[in-house]
Amino acid sequence: MSEEQKKASASGARAVERPPARGHGPMAGAGMPAEKSLNFGPSAMRLIRRLRPEWFGIIGVIVLAIASVVTSVLGPKILGEGTNLIFEGAFSKQFPEGVTQEQVIEQLRAAGQDAQADLLSGMQLIPGAGIDFMALSWVLIGVLLLYFFSSVFGWLQAYLLNDVVQRTVYRLREDIEAKINRLPLSYFDKTPRGELLSRTTNDVDNISQSLQQTLSQIVTSLLTVVGVIVMMFLISPLLSAIALVTIPRTAVITIVIAKRSQKLFVAQWKNTGELNSQIEENFTGHALVKVFGRQKEVAAVFNEKNEELYKASFGAQFISGIIMPSMMFVGNLVYVAIAVVGGLQVAAGSMRLGDIQAFIQYSRQFTQPLTQLGSMVNLLQSGVASAERVFELLDEPEEVAEVAQPAVIREPHGAVQFDHVRFGYSPDNVLMQDMNINVEPGQTIAIVGPTGAGKTTLVNLLMRFYDLGGGAIRIDGVDIAGVSRAELRARFGMVLQDTWLFSGTIRDNIKYGRPGATEEEMLAAARATYVDRFVRALPAGYDTVIDEESSNLSTGEKQLITIARAFLADPAILILDEATSSVDTRTEVLVQRAMATLRERRTSFVIAHRLSTIRDADLILVLEKGAIVEQGTHEQLLHAGGAYHALYHAQFAAPAPG
Repeated sequence: MSEEQKKASASGARAVERPPARGHGPMAGAGMPAEKSLNFGPSAMRLIRRLRPEWFGIIGVIVLAIASVVTSVLGPKILGEGTNLIFEGAFSKQFPEGVTQEQVIEQLRAAGQDAQADLLSGMQLIPGAGIDFMALSWVLIGVLLLYFFSSVFGWLQAYLLNDVVQRTVYRLREDIEAKINRLPLSYFDKTPRGELLSRTTNDVDNISQSLQQTLSQIVTSLLTVVGVIVMMFLISPLLSAIALVTIPRTAVITIVIAKRSQKLFVAQWKNTGELNSQIEENFTGHALVKVFGRQKEVAAVFNEKNEELYKASFGAQFISGIIMPSMMFVGNLVYVAIAVVGGLQVAAGSMRLGDIQAFIQYSRQFTQPLTQLGSMVNLLQSGVASAERVFELLDEPEEVAEVAQPAVIREPHGAVQFDHVRFGYSPDNVLMQDMNINVEPGQTIAIVGPTGAGKTTLVNLLMRFYDLGGGAIRIDGVDIAGVSRAELRARFGMVLQDTWLFSGTIRDNIKYGRPGATEEEMLAAARATYVDRFVRALPAGYDTVIDEESSNLSTGEKQLITIARAFLADPAILILDEATSSVDTRTEVLVQRAMATLRERRTSFVIAHRLSTIRDADLILVLEKGAIVEQGTHEQLLHAGGAYHALYHAQFAAPAPG
């Protein structure tokens, strides 16, 4: 995730100045709108189209699948010849040598043994010869080689398919990451973090698993069905017609059951996202939940979401799970019919025993892939349901596209101008009507006002996290609407009230402000911002690893590191969001000194909650409902006795005696 998104996420905590966010709070997420029903066909085709870059590998998969199926399908036919050699050789031994098969059959009919004569008429007998073990050994060797090569081809197919699927999912994750970087801040305001994480992790993993298991099975099963049908018709068209009765019945069963389970699979993954969102919020605000004694309420919401997920998952898996046993039942009925009719044909001499044996094997090979295709339906539905959720993310409206030839702020000095700026989070909720501000390079501008006045919104407009509804913002005379976002944000440094450090060393976190900085530059920034003072006391120094929650550093130490990071970035414009509000008085002195060093020769915008920290600001802007109601220095605004005077005395006035 990019630096600006981290900043956006941090600044997004002030929901009072934004559109109402879904799912933020211990009891959130219960009222999320239901997902629309799964549009299975288009979503499945869109998922398949993502495999196009791997067309060469897919061709290899199909070729290997054909080779594996062909060698596998030939096995029963050749093995049937081995059965014929054994069975017919045993019968041949019972008759005297020197007579022909026709003479033996005529003798049996003359003796009234027509049934035995019919049976022998379907065989290839050599009276007195017995079993040809040499021919039998070659048959067995041939079958073993066929099955061996079938397994080798199958293994190579699985290996190649795994490469195809993982490369496809790799690109999908890349697209998701790139999409997240292009999404506007408003998307993160309205989307619960757990829901977004579920789409980018659980759903992508489910897509990977579904593609891995279904593609190979579908290709192999379809090819097996075609190959087996060909072999069955070569052996017996009558028995083949009986076996083909399975196809329309299994198709009807699959379609009927699949339609019932589609919506349940969508609900399963929707509820998974909602439950993840609720769990993530509870873990994040665990201490707050305990402080207010809301464990029972939180547990009740969790149980409700867990119950909804259980019902959707159970229903989806149960209904789709009916497909396989239903198809097995149909397959067994066909198997019985083939065994009976085939036995009668052998007895009548119209088929050889080895052929009926091979046909019964083919009938099993025929029904098995159909059954497997049925069992793949639930996996395919689940994967497509997840794919649709990921595609919804990829289809979200992005930030306004950059201009074809963006302007460049070549020598930034930090002059900022708001020229008749108009902005609203929605057309019917205009926050700023006509804002005008002129800031000279190097000035410190303090922004104060009650909650919801638009302080954070003003900063977000300055950094183009949102686009204006009218007017213009200029930096050093250049309209920021014509500057690329990356170029614009590179001119800013930001220190937020809520510190953000990633898991890594202190050195890495400081250099995040400018990755190409030298060790000397990093150390200079650390010394200037008083980071070096406490880092030297750590056993590992700048190589100290900050854990995931940054729990091995105090709040003040973390804040100083963020200031050092901004110092190293050497920006033209600083945004400081009350960086001292969560530290103790002693640490506040260090942080204030570090910030004073950081502000030297830079234009600074300070979002202030403690008015005592902005007395030396060059200009104080007092905002109410998105409008500037007062502006001036600390002394001027106090003397005016207006909104600032009221805010200041509300903070510092002593309580009235009771």
